[in-house]
Amino acid sequence: MTGRQQAGQAPLFYAFNLEDHVPANHLLRGIDQFLDLSELHQHLTAHYSHTGRSSIDPASMIRMLIIGYCFGIRLERRLCEEVHLNRAYRRFCRLGLEDSTPDHSTFSKNRHGRFRDNDTLRFVFERVLQRCIAEKLVSGEGFATDASVIKADANRQRGVPGADVQWSEENMLTRPVREYLAALDAAEQECEPPKNI
Repeated sequence: MTGRQQAGQAPLFYAFNLEDHVPANHLLRGIDQFLDLSELHQHLTAHYSHTGRSSIDPASMIRMLIIGYCFGIRLERRLCEEVHLNRAYRRFCRLGLEDSTPDHSTFSKNRHGRFRDNDTLRFVFERVLQRCIAEKLVSGEGFATDASVIKADANRQRGVPGADVQWSEENMLTRPVREYLAALDAAEQECEPPKNI
C-alpha cells in the first residue's frame, strides 16, 4: 500500500535541535571546534555606542565571512540568503531557527567600515594563527605563499628556509613572475602603432 501524506493541522510546537541535523563530519564543525572569537567583543568595544538598541553580534558576522570564504560565496546578499536557509551555516553562526540573519546592507557596512577601520580582520587572523601554533599546525620555521592567477611554481623540495633567506633582486623575481612580465611586455609591444621613419 502506498503511503500518503496526511494534510492536517500543523502541530503547535516543534521539537527541533540544530545539532541533530548537521552531520558530525561537516567542515564547519571542524572549524568551530578551533575558532575562538571570545576576545572579539572586547576588541570592538570602543566602536559601539553604549546607548540605543543592541547591534548584530560581530562574532556572528565574522563567522558569516568565514562561511563565504570556505564555500566560495562572494556576494553579500547571497551569503545572507544562504545563512538564512542552511542549517549548518545557522549553527556555525550561533543562530537559532527563529533568529534573523543580518541584512546584506548592514553586513556590508560593517565589513567595509567598522571591521576595516580597526583591523578586526587582522585581529581575528592573529588569534587563528596563535591557535594554529598552539595546536602545532604551524611552526614558523619556513613559509610559502602563492596568490597568483598564473600557474604556481611551488615545490616542497625547493623550499627556502624562513630564517636564512637573503633577498636580492634576482631572488625576488621567480620564473613565473619573469614569464608574466615578459608576456606583458610582448603584449604592450604588439599594441604600439608602427613608427614612421
